[in-house]
Amino acid sequence: MKKFIVLVFVVALFATSCLSHRHIVGNGPKTGVKVESRQWYALWGLVPVGSVNTKELAGGAENYEIYTRCNAADFFLNILTSIATFQSRTVTVTK
Repeated sequence: MKKFIVLVFVVALFATSCLSHRHIVGNGPKTGVKVESRQWYALWGLVPVGSVNTKELAGGAENYEIYTRCNAADFFLNILTSIATFQSRTVTVTK
């Protein structure tokens, strides 16, 4: 059982890096201030539930970075919620 738990943690650590997208808006972040939100999807990622407004998260900044990913917290949360077809991704805006 311990080997299985270790395997799950190793997979969570390495498999989440392939689920990331980085977008630079303008000249990129200047202040390093980060704002984070969670985007939910139904039907295993096919239908967005709610929306994360990145312009609103940027707070009027013209230069920022949008980083969406499925991190380790999302991975373990998705294990529990994927039974009900819901999954999440973390969206971070760095100003």
